[in-house]
Amino acid sequence: MSTLITFEQLLNKRAELDKVVLVTGNFNILHPGHIRLLRFAKECGQTLIVGVNENNSESTSEHLDAKHRLEVVASLEYVDFGFINTKSSVELIDALKPWAVVKGKEYENLNNAEEAALKAYGGRLIFSSGDSGASSQSYLKTRAVKDVHVSNLNGYLERQNIDLDRVNEVIDRFSKKRVLVIGDTIVDQYMQCNAVGMSQEDPTIVVTPDESKFFLGGAGIVAGHAKSLGASEVSYFSVLGHDKQADFAETKLLEYGISPHVFFDETRPTNLKTRYRVGSKTLLRVNEVRSHDISKEIQARILSDLEAKIANADLLLFSDFNYGMLPQELVDEITTLGVKHGVVMAADSQTSSQVGDIARFKGMDFASPTEREVRVALKNDKDGLVVLGQKLTEISRCKNLLITLAEEGIFIHKPSGTSWENDRIKALAANPIDPAGAGDCLFTATTLAMTSGASIWEASFIGSVAAACQVANVGNLPIDSNRFRQAVNQFR
Repeated sequence: MSTLITFEQLLNKRAELDKVVLVTGNFNILHPGHIRLLRFAKECGQTLIVGVNENNSESTSEHLDAKHRLEVVASLEYVDFGFINTKSSVELIDALKPWAVVKGKEYENLNNAEEAALKAYGGRLIFSSGDSGASSQSYLKTRAVKDVHVSNLNGYLERQNIDLDRVNEVIDRFSKKRVLVIGDTIVDQYMQCNAVGMSQEDPTIVVTPDESKFFLGGAGIVAGHAKSLGASEVSYFSVLGHDKQADFAETKLLEYGISPHVFFDETRPTNLKTRYRVGSKTLLRVNEVRSHDISKEIQARILSDLEAKIANADLLLFSDFNYGMLPQELVDEITTLGVKHGVVMAADSQTSSQVGDIARFKGMDFASPTEREVRVALKNDKDGLVVLGQKLTEISRCKNLLITLAEEGIFIHKPSGTSWENDRIKALAANPIDPAGAGDCLFTATTLAMTSGASIWEASFIGSVAAACQVANVGNLPIDSNRFRQAVNQFR
């Protein structure tokens, strides 16, 4: 049940509330349309505030007082705060500065006074029909008006002498790059659910499935990002099982314009991760994976195929999820080939539910581990980021290091002989919805930029903008290159 609150109390709490969505109305008789509208509104943000109008303008035979109507609305699990409203919608917006206001679809083609008030500070007006099949996430994916917080750069462009015209020239050069990606394929299933409540038999959250979607993830989406960002040719090397997930993965690779070099392993299924979500939150993830090393025979076939492609490649990306696709011997042999042919090489080795080791990728031009992945690789939970960065680059001989810090952004470390340089970019996402895949997008965009002549400072900016665009979507999809370009140029 939500908290009943006065408007004055709400104003005092406003600074503590994240991503506020505001709905107002009479709610004289609460019907399924109201419930669906409020559920939709809750999915749009983090905190749902509902104002029940004190003066009930609905023409009905039963006139219910505001206190009773508020109690009924507040009984819904979607509502975080409810109050009796005596103000106009514009007055509420000016005072509360909500992230969004949600209204019924019937108001969409009318004159809405809220629109100008919201536009003044970057808020948004969203309309919903209350249809049970409507998805707030798909609405936000297509209606997002701003992907980046420009102010979060805090002088980074000036500090690093970054010129946006040159940045755009670097991005233009993506179209001349040929990329090889090797790593674990993952199929991501998103099971969107409706929250029913708590079980009465035991303390279990009860949901009902509403919609299921599949996405190509893992190293596959790294290849997808490379192609979507403009690479002229992307070749993808991976291992799949004989199953419907493999069929899906191959179909998506071809759909994204990627040249697949996939090998089938009878001893493993294609990696499948299922996320059960309610609104914008993931409640549970189920992994169906195998983590044993691929056979020597498959390793030899991969190496043979890759050797035929690497002479003409500009960039080689190791996308390691530690499910056995990249045994150390294979990594070392591929790295030797990369050095021989002068290919730019970069590595990402994930430590999440599984344990990886980014330090095992030696001599890379670039690596982008999380802070946890660095600490696991070094077995070091005490030192600060500068010391961690220097120790990792010494062990791995990595030329440029970017440590990702989730919602805190990134830390950039460039070793130079006995000294080093560091800087930081705060997280730029203005509309974060789903963090899954942000690191893959940042990794791909940053390495493509470096291969296209960017400095580590320019490339880190480009990668940060790409990641901000990516987290505004639900599920792993190749980045929208036009949206990415627009976001880059918001910093002018």
